[in-house]
Amino acid sequence: MTFETINLPMDTYQTLTFVEDGIVGQRTILPGGVRVLTEKVPGQRSVSAGFWVSAGSRDEKPGHEGSTHFLEHMLFKGTDTQSAADISALGDFLGGTLNAATARQYTSYYGRVFAADLPQLMELLIDMLTRSVLDEGEMETERGVILEELAASEDDVTDVAEHALLPLVMGDHPLARPVGGTPETVAGLKHSHMLEHYTANYQPHEIIFTAVGDVDHQDFCELVQALLLGGGWKLDDGAMPAGRRRVSDISYSTTSQHVRLERPGRQTAVAMGWPGLKIGDKREYTAMALELILGGGPSSRLFQEVREKRGLAYSTYAWQMTSAEGGLFLLEAQCQPDHAEDVAAIMTQCLEDIATGGVSQQEMLTAFNQRRAQLVFSAESNGFRRSRLGQSEIFHGNITSIESSLEKSRHVSATDVQQLASEILLQPHSLVIAGPEKTH
Repeated sequence: MTFETINLPMDTYQTLTFVEDGIVGQRTILPGGVRVLTEKVPGQRSVSAGFWVSAGSRDEKPGHEGSTHFLEHMLFKGTDTQSAADISALGDFLGGTLNAATARQYTSYYGRVFAADLPQLMELLIDMLTRSVLDEGEMETERGVILEELAASEDDVTDVAEHALLPLVMGDHPLARPVGGTPETVAGLKHSHMLEHYTANYQPHEIIFTAVGDVDHQDFCELVQALLLGGGWKLDDGAMPAGRRRVSDISYSTTSQHVRLERPGRQTAVAMGWPGLKIGDKREYTAMALELILGGGPSSRLFQEVREKRGLAYSTYAWQMTSAEGGLFLLEAQCQPDHAEDVAAIMTQCLEDIATGGVSQQEMLTAFNQRRAQLVFSAESNGFRRSRLGQSEIFHGNITSIESSLEKSRHVSATDVQQLASEILLQPHSLVIAGPEKTH
């Protein structure tokens, strides 16, 4: 029988079991407070597996901005037993994927391999976790790589607009900072800053392992525990995970702000943002419907009004950023410089039209069908399911089944969507236009 929601307590070593459409999920807290979550998917020959550190750029100390992302790079630069070239060679040899990602609220390292190669993948990942050299000389070499990465972002007007928009809406909250830091903060990072971040956060009680596919939960737990002990970590009996992180709530700007940033190129990015919802807000599924109706596809309000009727942009969409501390609701587009103000006005009008005139039942049904496709199609990927386990553990403290999520989406009404649009518009908004000068 498929579950609805499974709570993930932090104070028990008892293994939890949950079943969804024949997929058996389990969650265990190992000694040391290490959390392990798996799902065994019938018929699969591969496994998507990795570990999560429940600290992201939000959790950096002042003056250490960019250290989370820098450390993610450095774990691939060699361990006590393997060089950076060895790590790359083994990742390729396993034939799957080996990668990592830094976010505002976590850092993750993962791979996908054939089931028979799972022990080798975990040996590699846990070697990186427990025995990385974090060499100061390698840090200097990698600093240049990261600065190149940031330079590429600075050449992308969409990234420029988003980076400028977040602090306009959220002030100096840590979530408003660029995830990778800035060229200035990265250039100024010291080796001691990176080591401090590693020592503070790469600890058993902050680590989560997830694996989905052809995997046995008990075998995976035993493998993880043995490899952590072999890497020199102490896993104390009775230790529990660290509490789920959150910092102070976002103090949103009380005034609307409009900024135009000149950047070379041919395209201009238009980004508009309003205060959004926190994780766990009961209007979560309503916000998803509003997002899809506004900018979810070719029939969406933004696409029809901005692109199809007026031909002012190739790309326009809506999206959200959510956290325990607050969130953002964003509308974006890319267009020619001379069209930017018109596009911004049309995007605002689309939201206002929903607030005053509501949405049709056909739009509601289309939004639900899109949401259903997103969830069901994604759930056929073991990578998506691995991410769902990790993010549920870090953000929510529970796992919601696909069917339960669909049921909640199904019960969102047109009135709910209209009311949320009205509430969003009551808040101050900020607008950033980034791109070349207007031609006239």
